[in-house]
Amino acid sequence: MSVSVLTREYPPSVYGGAGVHVAQLVPQLRRLCEVEVHCTGEPREGATAHPETFPAGANAALRVFGADLSMAAAIGPVDLLHSHTWYANLAGHLGSLLHDVAHVVTAHSLEPHRPWKAEQLGGGYRLSSWAERTAYEAADGVIAVSAGMRRDVLDSYTDLDPDKVHVVRNGIDPEEFRPDPGTDVVRGLGIDPDRPSVVFVGRITRQKGLIHLVRAAEQLDAGTQLVLLAGAPDTPEIGRQLEEAFELLRQRRGDVIWVQEMLPRASVRQVLTAATVFACPSVYEPLGIVNLEAMACETAVVASAVGGIPEVVVDGETGLLVPYDPARADDPAAVAEFETAFAARLNELVADPGRADQMGRAGRQRCLEHFSWERIAAETVEVYRVALERRAAARSSSEWVWQRRG
Repeated sequence: MSVSVLTREYPPSVYGGAGVHVAQLVPQLRRLCEVEVHCTGEPREGATAHPETFPAGANAALRVFGADLSMAAAIGPVDLLHSHTWYANLAGHLGSLLHDVAHVVTAHSLEPHRPWKAEQLGGGYRLSSWAERTAYEAADGVIAVSAGMRRDVLDSYTDLDPDKVHVVRNGIDPEEFRPDPGTDVVRGLGIDPDRPSVVFVGRITRQKGLIHLVRAAEQLDAGTQLVLLAGAPDTPEIGRQLEEAFELLRQRRGDVIWVQEMLPRASVRQVLTAATVFACPSVYEPLGIVNLEAMACETAVVASAVGGIPEVVVDGETGLLVPYDPARADDPAAVAEFETAFAARLNELVADPGRADQMGRAGRQRCLEHFSWERIAAETVEVYRVALERRAAARSSSEWVWQRRG
């Protein structure tokens, strides 16, 4: 079997969970089938890159479409296309039509569940939403990264045949993310490894709910350090909002560290290991690879109970979950209640380091047993086989209809 993987992110340019997924999946897929990779951006080894530069000066979504057209034209003779996120879904859809090959999409997130993207893309959000819907509805297979994501896919795109939507969860490399007892990195960042700390890792975006953590941190027990490895705000407005909240927190309680540059993954590993608790206050999360990274480093997790997170973090076993209702996102009382509950769960584990350690060990064991990339690659190839069969059956049916008409 030969496959063309279409993606925006590919090493070394990886900034989100979808990019991590592709970077880990492709090497495993290459053990099972022939794989070519098309990505966007600057040229790099192991992939054909397509710049997002056309039409020059156009809306960002239109420039993504320009790269997608370049991808669709460059696809080699393969059996199947596999696209990741709306940034590459249009390339997969057009490539499937152009070359008459099967197309599988992986649902890492859904545009209908991310209305705040309109702040970043403007009218381009309507374009990204159209591209995603069109690709999903025409695809021969859809991979959801969690059971919760599968429900969201079918709720968002009601014309989809449920039989086309398969669950293949994200994974973790337990060799890359493992306990690192060193202290050189954490001390260099100003973190005291001998004191309790709550750590967040992620981009500054509405989805990650970082503003809620910063507000909740005002209620953290005295002596608890808050460490934010957070950069690349989606918009200047979101960046300014966080800066204002962080400065207010710093004035009121101190014990806060904000690292805005992207650290090497080995450095992140040491920070995660040193943490008493990892915090994931996301308001939307299809699965949450970052939780797996923390768990693989034997760190307990406190997370919002949204999307696929409950399929990763087992409440009371590998961490604690905090209810969040997206339907009440504009209700100040509901938001304040969530932030207070989140702070309480963090304080609960910080006050009981033995329990936090036990949860951390259980978390790594869960990663080893359920989230290996070798297993995920095998499940992905099985989805490919089903999609190819579906495509062949549809083609045979179409040919039979034309023969009858003839």
